[in-house]
Amino acid sequence: MSASPDKTFYLETFGCQMNAHDSEKVVGTLLHAGYRRVETVEAAELVLYNTCSIRDKAEQKVFNRLNDFKKYKKQGKKFGVLGCVAQQEGAKIFERAPYVDMVCGSASYRKLPEMLVQLETGQRATGLDDRQTDECFETEFTARTNPHRGYITIIEGCDKFCAFCVVPYTRGKERSRTSESVLAEARQMAELGYSDIQLLGQNVNSYRDPSEIKTFAELLRAMAQVPGIHRVRFTTSHPRDFGRDIVEVLEETPGLCDHVHLPVQSGSTRLLDVMQRLYTREQYLERIGWVKAAKRELSLTTDMIVGFPGETEADFEATLSLLDEVGYDAVFAFKYSPRPNTPALQYADAIPEEEKSRRLQILMEKQRAIQVIRNRRHGGKVLEVMVERKNEASGQWAGRTSQNMVLNFTAPAGVDPGLGSYVNARVTATFPNSLAGELVV
Repeated sequence: MSASPDKTFYLETFGCQMNAHDSEKVVGTLLHAGYRRVETVEAAELVLYNTCSIRDKAEQKVFNRLNDFKKYKKQGKKFGVLGCVAQQEGAKIFERAPYVDMVCGSASYRKLPEMLVQLETGQRATGLDDRQTDECFETEFTARTNPHRGYITIIEGCDKFCAFCVVPYTRGKERSRTSESVLAEARQMAELGYSDIQLLGQNVNSYRDPSEIKTFAELLRAMAQVPGIHRVRFTTSHPRDFGRDIVEVLEETPGLCDHVHLPVQSGSTRLLDVMQRLYTREQYLERIGWVKAAKRELSLTTDMIVGFPGETEADFEATLSLLDEVGYDAVFAFKYSPRPNTPALQYADAIPEEEKSRRLQILMEKQRAIQVIRNRRHGGKVLEVMVERKNEASGQWAGRTSQNMVLNFTAPAGVDPGLGSYVNARVTATFPNSLAGELVV
C-alpha cells in the first residue's frame, strides 16, 4: 500500500528488546495502513510513544514527555501511548493528559488497524486487554531495522509473578506461538537475507507449543536447521524452566550461539524466596553446572538486583559470593525500584537509596575484576565475528562473537569484510567489556 503524504507518524521506543521488536511490528502495521514514517515530532501527524514500566518513575517520564508536546495539539497532531505504561495506567492517561488520542497495551497491538481507523474518524481509541488474552501479536508487515540480525517473539506475557516485577500485569499471561508459525517467519527472514536470529520472550524457555509439536529445545534445533540462518540466540530464560535438554541441544547444534543468559537476581536463597523467584541458590547452581559441563564452552551472563526490601548484608554477601562461584562473563545489575501492583510494594525494610548505590558499586567493581580475568582466556584465539559496523575514526571494524562478546578488529588496507558477513579474527588484546583483534585473511 502506498503511503499518503498526509498520514505521517513519529514513533519513539523506550525499554527492552521486546519493546524494540514490538515497535518494528507496529511500524510495519502503520506503513501497511498507508502511513509514512518521519524523524521528528514536528513533521508528524501521529506521535506515538512505546513505553516501558520496568524502571522507577517510568510513567512520570511518559507524562513529562507528553506534557512537553501538548502544545502541538493545536496543530491537529494526535498522540498515542503504547506498551507497558499504557496497560499499567489505562484510562488514567486520558484523565492526566486529555490531549492523548490513543492508549494501547502490548496485548492489543493486533487491533491497531481498526484503532487507526477510529483515530482517522476523530474518535479516541483504546486497547487494554486484560491478562487473560490467548492471542499473540503476529504480523507479516514487520519493519525490521537491521538488515542482517532480526528478532522473533515466540512467547508473550509472564506467569511467574516475581515480587518485584510489573510485567505480568502489563503484558498479560504467558501465551506461545505455534512452532509452525515461528519457523515460517524464520524461513521468510532467511530468504530476505537475515542470518542472525534472536528468539524473544519474557521467559523464552517457558515456551509451550500450542500445537504440541515441539519443545523449546526442539524448536531451537529446528531454527538452527533453517537454510540461510547462521546463528540463533534466545533471551531471556527463567531458571525454573531451564532444563538439561536446552544444554544438550546447545551441545549438539553448531548454529546455536555459545551463550546462555540466565537471570538469578540474588545469590541468597532466603531473598530468592521473598522475591518469589521459584528456585533456590542450590537449584540455580545445578543449572549452572549443566552449562559449565557442556561439551563446548558456553559464555554465561545474568541479571541481578541489589537493595531489594529486607536485603541484609548477609544476603548481599551471598550475591557477591555467587559472582566468584559462577564466574559470569557479564552481569546486568540494577538497584531495586518499586513498581505499581507488585507484592514488593507492601514489603517493609526498604533499603535507603544511598545504600543501594553503595551495594551496586561494590557488585559492579567486583564483576569488572572477574571479567578482566575471564576475558583473558580469549587471548590469541581465532573467533568468528559477525561484522556489524565500522568505526571510521579508528579504522576498526566491530562485531559480536558467538559468545556475545564485542570484538573490535583491524583489516588489511583495501580489505572490506562487508557488513553482515562472518569473518575470523585473532584476539590480540582483552578488556573488561570487549576484545580487540585483527582479521585473519
